[in-house]
Amino acid sequence: MKIQFIYPAFERHAQAHPELKEYVPCNEYIGSPSLGIASVAACTPPGHEVAFLDDRIHPVEDHLPEADLYALSFFTAAASRALEIADMLRAKGKKVIAGGIFPTMMSEACAPHFDSVLVGEGEVYWEQVIADAQRGELKPRYEADRPADLSSLPRPAVELYLEAEDDLFSPDDYPLQVSRGCPFKCDSCVLPSCMGKKIRHFPDDTIWETLQVFARAGKRCSLTEDTSFLPIPGVKRRFRELLRRIKEFRQDEPVELSYVGTSMPLLLNMEEEIFDEVRQAGVGRFYLVGGFDPVTRGAFGPGDKAMVEKAEQCVKLCQDHGVEPYVSFLVGNEQDDEGTFDRMLEFSQGMKLNIAEFAIATPYPGSPMWKKMTEQDRIFDHTWKHYNDANVVFKPANMSPERLQEGYLYLWREFYRTRQHLQQADSKLATVQF
Repeated sequence: MKIQFIYPAFERHAQAHPELKEYVPCNEYIGSPSLGIASVAACTPPGHEVAFLDDRIHPVEDHLPEADLYALSFFTAAASRALEIADMLRAKGKKVIAGGIFPTMMSEACAPHFDSVLVGEGEVYWEQVIADAQRGELKPRYEADRPADLSSLPRPAVELYLEAEDDLFSPDDYPLQVSRGCPFKCDSCVLPSCMGKKIRHFPDDTIWETLQVFARAGKRCSLTEDTSFLPIPGVKRRFRELLRRIKEFRQDEPVELSYVGTSMPLLLNMEEEIFDEVRQAGVGRFYLVGGFDPVTRGAFGPGDKAMVEKAEQCVKLCQDHGVEPYVSFLVGNEQDDEGTFDRMLEFSQGMKLNIAEFAIATPYPGSPMWKKMTEQDRIFDHTWKHYNDANVVFKPANMSPERLQEGYLYLWREFYRTRQHLQQADSKLATVQF
């Protein structure tokens, strides 16, 4: 049986707002596919063929391969396109299944469009799905009754992604997953609901083998999980061991991390020597996710002086240790008002930030923000493709939706107005997610 995995397209910031291409003198970071498909594909029993299609690059309508089963994995921003693809495939008599974050959180919305909806971590029941599909007995719904045992999983089949590269799309970095689960309850995040509140670690060998596969293909890896620096026994230790191993092998193996995602409070509470270990491992950038923590919320919402000083301290720590701070500013939190936009710009100018990105708070289905906004009847847009951090889909607390949308565009325009020199910068230094 042939299983055709499809990664549905979604609108990036510059697609939703083409004027951003006029403002931002940087390369667009389209980003590699998430690891969900590669992780599940690796669990496919022998005797079956698996293939991968990235709908963002090669639209399904133009490149529909024949297969016995079509498997779509998607998050909220890609849901509109995923439902459209599923309807098209089923109209042709194809069997189509859905998995990923959105189907897990919104299974009832997906059910009318798919032959089967997969809820939870797919590795738990993937072999059963394949067996049922082969017999023509797909169930309408499969739900994991437990988290996946990461110690028993094969490494992700990232070769699917590498073999699909062509002249149109060949990213220079891919995500590396070192754990699942998170104890936090960030407003817009559904990961604790999808993957549990307990942090589960992948085996060191799985992480290292994945790193090496990417490295030998000339790719860097990015660590987007900010849980690596949590002050939880074992979590930070394991991450430091990974950094040391990368440092030791860098001379013989072309292993490289493009950036590490984290937050300002975690960096402020990080031991000084870890900054050196990060740099020695070749990491040149921290991706500082803002808007979910007390430091950035306080600094840019009400303009709390103490929080502004903490934010400044964090950026200076990065700069002093030679790791560039790439700040992701979030607007639209409950504390934000019309002064938030200028506070963010003043901070960026004062700290001499080279690059940054700006996003709109979004109530993703299943997140704490979704539940709160739904109870308060503040969500007015349920068009899933608008849930991409670039559109206002709810009523903000201290300004109109129109003002928040205008402020978001204003931030992109004014920040990059004085950074046109990035047009001549190295692509690794002038690539922004927009």
